[in-house]
Amino acid sequence: MTEPNPYAAEGEPEYQWGPTQPYGYPHDTTPGYGYPQQPPGYSQTQAAGVPVPFQGPAMGGTPLLAIGDITVMSDAIITPAGPMPLKGAVWNATDMSRTEEKIPTYAVVLAIVFALACLLGLLFLLIKERKTTGFVQVTVASAGKHHATMIPVHSPYAFQEIMGQINYARSVSTM
Repeated sequence: MTEPNPYAAEGEPEYQWGPTQPYGYPHDTTPGYGYPQQPPGYSQTQAAGVPVPFQGPAMGGTPLLAIGDITVMSDAIITPAGPMPLKGAVWNATDMSRTEEKIPTYAVVLAIVFALACLLGLLFLLIKERKTTGFVQVTVASAGKHHATMIPVHSPYAFQEIMGQINYARSVSTM
């Protein structure tokens, strides 16, 4: 059952709202200029908002680990670029992070305040603050497909942790 459009002005053709008409699309589903082509298997029930179960690629196995948006299954690698076979995958990682060391502002202020006390305030200038920023780029290639992901790091030890995961993925890829 459809209901009339309460916002239609007088003299305008009445557009019927309801579950039989998808919002914003024409009544017929023939592709034309400005409207996307429907993928194979597209039906009117999908356009009307009726939930359709996901029918992705049939993958078996269990998830072993996740590196960014790359999920390593027991028999495949799942990425946003699509699934790849696990056997024979090539893994690479590039450390694009940096660690900066600087004297914090409060140490400089305390050094100035306590400089009058026998120059003991200068010891505050020995305080250092370390901050790690950047990314680790992880790439995987298998069966002609390639995917790269950037993982943000906030610790100087993050690259070693990610390399441990990649080494595990490499060992599983050779089985």
